This record gives sequence, C-alpha cells and structure tokens, in this order.
Amino acid sequence: MKTIVILGSTGSIGTNTLDIVDRFPLEFCVAGLTAGSNHELLESQIRRFKPRMVALSDPSAAARLRERCHDLPVEILAGQEGLAQVASATEADLVVSAIVGGAGLVPTLAAIRSKKHIALANKEPMVMAGKLMQDEARRHGVKIFPVDSEHSAIFQSLEGHRIEDVRRLILTASGGALWTLTKKELQDVTPEQALQHPNWKMGAKITIDSATLMNKGLEIVEARWLFDIPESRIDVIIHRESIIHSLVEYEDRSMIAQLGLPDMRTPISYAMRYPERLPLDLPSLDLTEIGTLTFCKPDHDRFPCLGLGYESLRIGGTMPAALNAANEVAVEAFLQGGIRFTDISDIIRSTMQAHTPSEVESIEAALEADRWAREKAGSLVHALPR
Repeated sequence: MKTIVILGSTGSIGTNTLDIVDRFPLEFCVAGLTAGSNHELLESQIRRFKPRMVALSDPSAAARLRERCHDLPVEILAGQEGLAQVASATEADLVVSAIVGGAGLVPTLAAIRSKKHIALANKEPMVMAGKLMQDEARRHGVKIFPVDSEHSAIFQSLEGHRIEDVRRLILTASGGALWTLTKKELQDVTPEQALQHPNWKMGAKITIDSATLMNKGLEIVEARWLFDIPESRIDVIIHRESIIHSLVEYEDRSMIAQLGLPDMRTPISYAMRYPERLPLDLPSLDLTEIGTLTFCKPDHDRFPCLGLGYESLRIGGTMPAALNAANEVAVEAFLQGGIRFTDISDIIRSTMQAHTPSEVESIEAALEADRWAREKAGSLVHALPR
C-alpha cells in the first residue's frame, strides 16, 4: 500500500486524487491533506480518509476546523509552515502537489528535501524554479512524475526511448473557451464566458489560463525543466477535441502520441501508481464515434500570452517567476471584474519589461522575484481605468 499526501486536496486535482483513493482502498492510504481556506470540504475529507495531519494556509480557517474536528485524532496546522510540515510527513511515499499557483513552491520543495517522490500537478513551482527543483530532486533521489495531461502524455510517449533521440516535443492546446472570438470581441469577454471550457472541468484560475493560452506558456517552461529540452524544440498546436494530449517527435521523424478522453483521473492515477496502471472504470475512447481530429497553429496576435511564455524562457533566470506572478495577479483581477480580458497579457508584458532578471540560485531568489512581480502587476492593475 502506498501512503500519500495531497497538497491542495479541496481543488479539482485534489478531489480527483481522493476519488482514486476511494476507488482503490487497498492501494492507497492518506497521511496528510492541505487546503487554502475551504475548511468545510476539508473536514469531510478528514472524516472520510482519516489523515494523521492536515494544514490550511488560512490560520482563521484552521482555527474553525479545529473546533469542528475536536472529536477526531488529527493534527491541524496552519500557514506556510504548516503546509511544509504536512508535505514532509514521515510516513508518506508520494506527495501529490496540486496547490494552485506559486503558493505550491515552498511545500513542494519541502517534500523533495524530505525525500518524497512528487506527483506534480502544480506547474507553477517548476515555472518559478525549475532548475532548482530538479537539482534538489536529484540530490535527494526523488522522482517527479508529471500530472498535467500534456506532460503526462509526453512522459508516456518517452517511455522506452532515448532522450537524445528526441527531435521536439509537441504540446496540444484546446484553445479554451474563446478560441473562435475576434481580437475586438475578446476585449468585452466576461469571466463567465471565459470559464466555459469546452472539454475540461478545472478550477477557475487554470480555466482562465486556458482561455488566454497562458496555460500553454507555463507548460512550455515546465516541459523545458521536466524533460531537459530547450524551448526552441518545444512546439504548441491547437487541437480542439483534447483527445491527443501531446506528442513526441523523434530524429527519424516518427511521432508517438498519447490519446484518451479528457479526464484528469487518468494522468493522476498513472503518476500515483507508476509504473503500473490502475483499472479505472472510465469510458473508452471510440475514435469511430469522434470521426475527425483537427489541428491548427496558435494565433499569437489574439493570444499573446503563449509568446510571453517562450520569451520568459529565452531570457531565463527569474523572468519565468515574474511572468507567473504577474499572470496570477492579472487573472485574479479579471475574475473580480477589475480589468478586461485583454488587459491580462498587457499587465504581464509590462511587468516583464520592468523586471531585471537574476539567476535562481535559491528558493529565496524565486520568492523575491515573485513578490516583486506581484507588487508591480498590482500597481499596473490599479492604474488601469475602471
């Protein structure tokens, strides 16, 4: 039996992970859970899965949870230190990193330094400090298994092949909810429109990232560090059906792809049970029913965030961390109705132009770039006319 910790257990990836635990009780048990402020859902998870310890990043939510769970033998921690402590749980074999945004960096690194293997669904730590993450993983003998459907697809398509034979990686993108809109129409998009993803059921932040194509910009950075492939050999194509999750092209021009219906439980379970596969009770992919798969090139003019992802990698150092932080601030402002959809890329670009990058030689360097970029992007948000 494998003992797991889930960072971000109340989000989409976290609840899907617990669904797998629920389906395979002889395969997995839960040692720890963390969340942001959703103490109600976390309480129900505690009562169902009986972890030894949990943490909430919001101290007031943690205090309320302690009152609600006074009858249970669970240790309830709070704040960044609490999250890191749960991530380092002694008995854990695997830590599923599913915290949304840059907040996942510190606890994920704490798990790595405690010699826990990582199922990485939270791409932002790899964006902020990819080289540092991989260096720490090698130093502590830790494996990082990708959970993002695109990176899981690449991981699976690389199995049994030599990395030196890879010509390029090809990430597929659905195009999100707004792919068919004109540049002018994108200016008036509401959060409700942008959240209507055609294929995937995800959290609000990642759904907006899909609509701007920033999700793919971040995935390029993540792929560079996960697979040690430079950005010049990582391409993106639009594939609206979300059936081919990504491809690898080899030097002999052959391609290997991973296909499946859009359900995150497939890549989650593969990372949890690698190298074995779990017999999931999910619908099979019927290509005859789908009939046609379509592909086209991304439109950098309508969706400039993709190009900003490439640019951050070319510049290097702390620039990807600044890109990520500015994006988080801009997306939150858009969701709150404070800026237009098209302002998101403008705020990210202006933040990057103002940033002086330095090398990410420590977690403190990444966190300082994150702090600076959030402050800069916040000032840009407030300067925009309402």
